[in-house]
Amino acid sequence: MAAARIARRLREADDWRREIGSLLELLGRSCAGHRAILFSLEDMPGQGLTQSVAAYWVDDSVAGNASPPSVIPQAVVHMDPLLGKVAREGRQGKMFAGLTRDIEGFLRRDFENQHIVSFLSVPVWANGTPWGSLAVNDCVEERAWSDEVKAAMEIVALAVGDAIERLQSEAHISEVVRRTMIQASLDAIIVIDETGAVIEFNPAAEKMFGYRRSDILGRDLLHMIVPDYYRKGYSTGAEYMAGRGAPMIGQRLETVTQNAAGEVFPIELTATEIKVGDRRLIFGSIRDLREKLRAEEEIHRQREKLHQNEKMAAMGSLLAGVSHELNNPLAVVVAQSTLLHEFAPDSPTKVRAEKVRAAAERCGRIVKSFLSMVRLHPTAQVETDLNQVVRAALELTAYGARSSGILIDTDFAAGPLPIMADADHVTQVVANFLINGQHALAGASGDRVIKVRTYRAANGDAGFYVEDNGAGIPEAIRHRIFESYFTTKPVGVGTGIGLSISKSIVERHEGRVWFEEAKPHGARFIVEFPAVAGISMGAENGRVQSSAIRHALVVDDEPDVAASLSDILELMGIKSRIVAGWQSAVETLADHQRPDIVFSDLRMPGTSGMAAYRQLLVERPRLARRFVLVTGDLVGARAEIEALPAGQRPQILEKPFSTLDVRDVLAAISDHA
Repeated sequence: MAAARIARRLREADDWRREIGSLLELLGRSCAGHRAILFSLEDMPGQGLTQSVAAYWVDDSVAGNASPPSVIPQAVVHMDPLLGKVAREGRQGKMFAGLTRDIEGFLRRDFENQHIVSFLSVPVWANGTPWGSLAVNDCVEERAWSDEVKAAMEIVALAVGDAIERLQSEAHISEVVRRTMIQASLDAIIVIDETGAVIEFNPAAEKMFGYRRSDILGRDLLHMIVPDYYRKGYSTGAEYMAGRGAPMIGQRLETVTQNAAGEVFPIELTATEIKVGDRRLIFGSIRDLREKLRAEEEIHRQREKLHQNEKMAAMGSLLAGVSHELNNPLAVVVAQSTLLHEFAPDSPTKVRAEKVRAAAERCGRIVKSFLSMVRLHPTAQVETDLNQVVRAALELTAYGARSSGILIDTDFAAGPLPIMADADHVTQVVANFLINGQHALAGASGDRVIKVRTYRAANGDAGFYVEDNGAGIPEAIRHRIFESYFTTKPVGVGTGIGLSISKSIVERHEGRVWFEEAKPHGARFIVEFPAVAGISMGAENGRVQSSAIRHALVVDDEPDVAASLSDILELMGIKSRIVAGWQSAVETLADHQRPDIVFSDLRMPGTSGMAAYRQLLVERPRLARRFVLVTGDLVGARAEIEALPAGQRPQILEKPFSTLDVRDVLAAISDHA
């Protein structure tokens, strides 16, 4: 019975070498022996054919029985007559059995050293040649081995030889490879028979479906991994595989499955029919598509985001072009309304002129604000009035509030609130909060109000807050509102990046932003920036320092814009000469009163304003320090201007310009000169 069990286990084993240790113990104890050894014949370099030990078992309870079996080289065999005889008879398939006291030579000495009293050895053959031998020893008493023991030894020796041959055969290697592939596959492998019962369930399937292999083997596939709503009309898993719509067998298709927790998820299934004798098996390879679909969804989302960015970039370029075209006539309207106000003969005319000028300047500020939003330039922090920044954002978003019937309640701190900041970027922050407030009030009933406040904190920091009386933000998600792509707005209304961008801008300015719940309901976003040491803002506004600026050269291909700038300069006591284009420094400045300052349009036919400025840097460096670029579009020229060293960058006068803008530029030129 022990021999039969050993033979069966050897037959089922992928590799007999992993089983032989426990099988030798079973053999030794079944034969009432104390040692069981499997010897192998190997051709060792320099030693010839050597009897090596492939595996052995010893009974540790027997005193002095712990030493391993001996390795016998070919040279010893040649020198010992008994060993030579045993080797010859082994090649003839004969057993070698007896008592230690009846033999002589090397074997007697070796057996006595290992306390072996009785021995039995049978040859092991593989592929038609002697492979080694199988031995059992008794270390306690002398015994004559029974026929049953000898027969069992021969059965086991035959089984070992068969296992050795199978391990070396291509068919066995292929079977081991296939079995290993199933076990190591990252895809779930499930095999069912013609009744739908599961007969193979690999580790990947265990991980995917949450069932243990031992629990699912023999159970019907239909009631284990097929979703409930697909089971109706089918009696077994095999019937389901062969009959669900278009048959699954022989196809690669996407479907859904269900795990042990009842979760339904998408899979890719490849099903193949296998005939084994008179049995019909179905082999299924299953790949979980959840990660793939999530990746595809992310790629789609990124593609949509890229598409939106491209559209925004195109809109920004279009806006820049349109703004540039608008700024020229706006510059004329602002300048002429300013002049009309200065020279109006009566008060009603002055009032009307002031209204026109104010409206035109407001248009100009809106255009400038839109342009600043699309400029791709690094943060340039300069002393900026927070009150003016908030006003600019209010003008940007005023139309949306008015058209929605939302009241804007403002309260600005007295005097300027100087901060070190990039006005364009901070305007974007305020505008984001105002737009969010408008969205929050879009579906609200009753009075809808957005409160905007600027203030100086007790520690001197300058701050503002935007508050709406909408529904507010649920407490459960407040900790996530500044995360990228997190939004509570409906699909198509928001991207979920506005608050995240605002937070990053504020933090780049070393400020802080946070959320508070408004009472009785609503949301309040608060931003504070560090105080600016030594408030100087406004000290020089409106005053042109005493300087030698008496004559100006205005270079512009737009006659109305040039004339309006010339009229404003004349109000300030500066005579000006207008030319339609720049030829060269020598030609443009020859035979005329030498100018103290040059105002040049940036974009002109022929030589551009930047090219003219570069000529002056080389030929007239003193005059270059009093050069002003006049433009309605800084988007394209920003990189070229900033490529110059900081001390060589010209002054900028953006269209549409007011009297105050011109005064500021003249003051800056005077300081620089």
